[in-house]
Amino acid sequence: MSTTQNHLSISDVADDILLLKDGSAALILQVSAVNFGLLSDREQMAIIISFAQMLNSLSFSIQIIIHSERLNIASYLTLLEKAQQAQTNPLLALMMTQYKQFIQATIKENEVLDKKFYLAIPLFNLELGLTTSKEALQQKIKTVLLPRRDQIIRQLSRVGLKANQLSKQQLIELFYDIYNGQIVTKPTNQLINPQQLAVKLKNPQPPPQPPAPTQLPPNLPPTTTQTAKTHPFVVEELEG
Repeated sequence: MSTTQNHLSISDVADDILLLKDGSAALILQVSAVNFGLLSDREQMAIIISFAQMLNSLSFSIQIIIHSERLNIASYLTLLEKAQQAQTNPLLALMMTQYKQFIQATIKENEVLDKKFYLAIPLFNLELGLTTSKEALQQKIKTVLLPRRDQIIRQLSRVGLKANQLSKQQLIELFYDIYNGQIVTKPTNQLINPQQLAVKLKNPQPPPQPPAPTQLPPNLPPTTTQTAKTHPFVVEELEG
């Protein structure tokens, strides 16, 4: 009987590394994103140059993957409604109502997508050669792939991107979502505490009191000062 696993090229996941049926392997990194359009021209050019230097420094191949999936935020709207009901400030409750209406209008006009970025580091079977056992093959794969992973993470950090290796559980969930098209939902079991929504105003502090006037010694007469006024010119009256 034909199953879905017969169409997959993955045979197993060991030590957070994908083992393929043809004897090769791959390591998957999840990379953070940067809003390139909001950067200045100088910052954009710096990122492009740094990324080009990273690609030129590699002696092995990589694969960049962009995974998009539909995001169901019905639970997020439910969370907003609960927060609105728990809000005691009428002004903030009105603002939350307007925000909820804005989210609903945005969803109706546009399809909300959740984009994630991955970087795959493959290791082909020709690079591995012949091995005596499965344990020796896995050890050789780790010996080759882990230094490549560390190099990629260091190079991406210079560009301002963070990369993390996917664990075994994360890899299983990722490929399950890819082949089954699961819709990502936000958690709904979040409790709303009215005290967290209350606006806390700072207690008004009394104005600072002026310092007490310094008393002069009794033997010295008090001195008086006059505030000097500046004029653009001075007119003196001459006596005849």
